[in-house]
Amino acid sequence: MKITEMYSPDLRKPDHDNQFIQSNHLHQHLLSQIESLIIQTENLSPNYHSLPETISSDLRQTLTHLTQLPPFPNSLKLHIWKLAYRLWNACIDISNAVSILPSSPSPSPSSSFVENHAKLRHIAADMISLAGDVTSVTSPAVKSASFYLKTGLIWHDLRTFDLASSCFERATDIVSKLEIAAISDSGERKMLLDLNLARSRTAWEISDRNLAIILLTRAKTLLFGSSDHYKQLANQYLIFGKSVLSKNNDTDNSLKEALKLMSEALDLSEKGSSAARTREQIMELKELRSKSLRFISAVHLQKGEYESVIKCVKVLREGNGGGDGGDQHASLPVLAMKAWLGLGRYGEAEKELKDMVVNKGIPESVWVSAVEAYFDAAGTAGAETVKGVFLGLLGRCQVSARAAFRVANRVLGRVGSGGEGSSLRTKVVADLVSDERVVALFASEATAKERAAMHAVLWNCASEHFRLKDYETSAVMFEKSLLYISHDIENRILRAKGFRVLCLCYLGLSQLDRAQEYINEAEKLEPNIACAFLKFKIYLQNNDHSGAINQVQAMKICFDFTPDFLSLSAHEAVACHALPVAISSLSNLLSFYTLGRSMPTTEVVVLRTLITILIQDPGNEVEVLKFMKRVCDRASELGTECFFGKEETGRREKNWFAVTSWNIGTTCGKEKKYELCAEFLRLVSGFYGLVDCQEEENSIMVCKSLILSVTAMVASENQKKTALTDSEVKQAVELLDRAGKILTSISAGTQLGGDKITTVEPDLFFVHTFNAYDIYGRLDNCGPQQQLHFVKSFAGSKACDPKHLLQIGLSASQGPRSNPEVASFALNECLSALLSSPSPDYPDVALIVRRLIALASIHKGDSDDNAVHNLYKQAYRIMVGLKEGEYPTEEGKWLAMTAWNRAAVPVRLGQVDAAQRWMDAGLELAREVSRMETYRACMEDFATAFNKKSQSHSNG
Repeated sequence: MKITEMYSPDLRKPDHDNQFIQSNHLHQHLLSQIESLIIQTENLSPNYHSLPETISSDLRQTLTHLTQLPPFPNSLKLHIWKLAYRLWNACIDISNAVSILPSSPSPSPSSSFVENHAKLRHIAADMISLAGDVTSVTSPAVKSASFYLKTGLIWHDLRTFDLASSCFERATDIVSKLEIAAISDSGERKMLLDLNLARSRTAWEISDRNLAIILLTRAKTLLFGSSDHYKQLANQYLIFGKSVLSKNNDTDNSLKEALKLMSEALDLSEKGSSAARTREQIMELKELRSKSLRFISAVHLQKGEYESVIKCVKVLREGNGGGDGGDQHASLPVLAMKAWLGLGRYGEAEKELKDMVVNKGIPESVWVSAVEAYFDAAGTAGAETVKGVFLGLLGRCQVSARAAFRVANRVLGRVGSGGEGSSLRTKVVADLVSDERVVALFASEATAKERAAMHAVLWNCASEHFRLKDYETSAVMFEKSLLYISHDIENRILRAKGFRVLCLCYLGLSQLDRAQEYINEAEKLEPNIACAFLKFKIYLQNNDHSGAINQVQAMKICFDFTPDFLSLSAHEAVACHALPVAISSLSNLLSFYTLGRSMPTTEVVVLRTLITILIQDPGNEVEVLKFMKRVCDRASELGTECFFGKEETGRREKNWFAVTSWNIGTTCGKEKKYELCAEFLRLVSGFYGLVDCQEEENSIMVCKSLILSVTAMVASENQKKTALTDSEVKQAVELLDRAGKILTSISAGTQLGGDKITTVEPDLFFVHTFNAYDIYGRLDNCGPQQQLHFVKSFAGSKACDPKHLLQIGLSASQGPRSNPEVASFALNECLSALLSSPSPDYPDVALIVRRLIALASIHKGDSDDNAVHNLYKQAYRIMVGLKEGEYPTEEGKWLAMTAWNRAAVPVRLGQVDAAQRWMDAGLELAREVSRMETYRACMEDFATAFNKKSQSHSNG
């Protein structure tokens, strides 16, 4: 029959006897099932996976059915008791077997195994509880409670605190019915105490601290005068107190709670000492008392109650007055030192720290922690003390490399703030780490990690001082860091790096010999571009420009060379005002662009920088011209946008080169370097042509540069006394043609908006015309006609000025390439313009008249005497009505006398009419010139005499 059928509600109710028989039968049936399951458990192999969950679940289900039956007779209770013990012992056997199993793939029992094991024990405890009192079993309640206690402890270890708490509460309910005073067995008494403590621990774990403390308080009634019980309860108080401290919660309430718990532990340990009977028990409780006092001291220290710490330490050191020398625990000097530091009594703190040197029982970690704490409080002032203590410990005991690293690291701290304190700490560490004994600590392979850490700390410290420009301290620390690099092949690069930074430090200190020594050592270990560059810097600082330039060439053959180092070299050279070196570096850099390599800086930037450097010193115009021409060539080769850049960037670059060429060209012109001036000005037109010729301002600049370039060519010709070649003349003609077209376009574009060209560049048309006259005069075929065309165009423009025409006329009237037609036209146009002005410039008028007379006399002569005579008559008409001296007197005298003298030849030849006409012209002019009265009287007498003579001849 199935168990479910046994309890079916449809069963008919038997009579009393049948009911008893049936009940007994059910008991036996359920117990046989339980026994069968226990046998299965006993037969299990000790394997982590051999504890199936079905056994515990079947046992729990069967036991549940069993509890629902009527009360059991004593024999049945005894049977249940025995089965429970069998199950419990089977669990013990499985647990023991697992603990002694050889190593297996699983390092520890599986969680399911441990949980099923706990369930089986829990079932065994429930079976004993179900059996209750058994006549033949002594102290069944105590044993039942013991089973629950042990099961609860297992659940507690599994952190299944709800089941653990349930077990402890069941055990507490069982023993609560006992008379505590009647229990005399020491084991049972201990079980009662263990039960309270276990239940308290579980309550503590689930954060029910109030219950945990209540249970500990109740446990005080279960001590039974046993020193072991006192010790056990005191330990639990101490554990709870330490737990409160371990939460890193330094609030006042937490510290008070911890102090209260530890005080209870102290009190119990002292009371236990009174109850102790053996020396071993006394020593254990004394140690517990000392331990409690030390933790109480720690709590006082956290609370800032430094006086209380000192008192506790004093009590601990004095002991119980039994002549045992008191407590010498390693933490006491640390506690005392920190307390003295808190009280500001650094002398006593330093004494405590130094006493650690002679105490060989203090572990390394403790005194290192003390050293750190002392330095944190005393600061820079304690650096020397820390060094002395550490070196003292080094001579007393075996100090580890890690301890040395910790001390050095703590003393160094952060040096970024600089100042005297930082330098003092750094000096102390430098002395410490350079001690041979300290260096020896890091010599073995076992300390490779600590050695690397020490090197890193010293390196970082040196780097920080280098950043602060404290090169002297930085050099010291970099040198000390080299002590912590192994002299092997693997660390060769690291040592080379150290030598290079030392070279930088001594460069900063201007100790160039030391810098040279270190870079030579670095180059032996790792010859690379960094070493070559540092050598270059040394040459620069030594003002050895030749050596620096040679070193630039040496840098280029380094295996790890990149063009960036040439840019950096140029920057360094400029900073040192070594302009020849900078020029060499940038010139070398330019050679990489023609190879088509990808470069970090654009070629136009390098050229701009190079030209900027060159123009800082006068006399470099030829070099500047060379690189300016390279700019033009590369722009043509690569394309304008590719070379100069796009949009605004490219426009700015082109403008810079255009403006620079203009400035250098005009400077060369002022310095009479006309050939260079012409070259630069031709480049200007090219650069501005690349920018935007549509803008009027740029067009004007192009026009100016073209015209002035031709001007400079002509000036160079005059300077060298060497005529322009045919190719140069042709080039000049082309430049002037371009300029003329620009002038025409500008003039046409400004007709509607006013004459801008005359206000912006009033002399531009004149210079173009003057140069065109000069250059076209060198052409054989159509030169004179072109000259006249240019002059007539200029004379008809708004830009024309009489003085410009005068200059053209004078130039055309003289020299090997004179043009009388142009001269006559220009001078006549100028004369007309002057006479039409409100205030004519009569000195210029007189000059023009004289020059026109000379032209007419030379080029027309006697063939056109009327033309010359008309010029004299025109001069007379100009002079008539002028104030005395307004027309230049000397010019007036010259006109009068030359006109009179022109009558001499006709007089000799008997040409009376011609002679009479010239004498009349002379007399007319003489009458208009002041201070010629004497000449005029003589002239009139001669004229009268000549007229009489000529009349007598005609009458005769």
